[in-house]
Amino acid sequence: MATESAVRERVLEFLGPRLNGHRVADDENIFDLGFVNSLFAMQLLRFIEVDFDISLQSEDLKFENFQTVERIVQTVLKKRLASGM
Repeated sequence: MATESAVRERVLEFLGPRLNGHRVADDENIFDLGFVNSLFAMQLLRFIEVDFDISLQSEDLKFENFQTVERIVQTVLKKRLASGM
């Protein structure tokens, strides 16, 4: 089972190069930074599903679930818990 800190670390590893090296704070809105476009958003969703072995459903695809590192982490943990991981 991935711990919260392990999930956070992996999310930050994914985001780092895509945010031109900007070290994003856990509560910083990545969309407000101006780095996110539709392709990036799709890559983020794909990363989450593949890397954490979860399946995001339409009800998970709420904008607020992906605005910050903290919200991404909580979404991943919630989905993993729901699937018994």
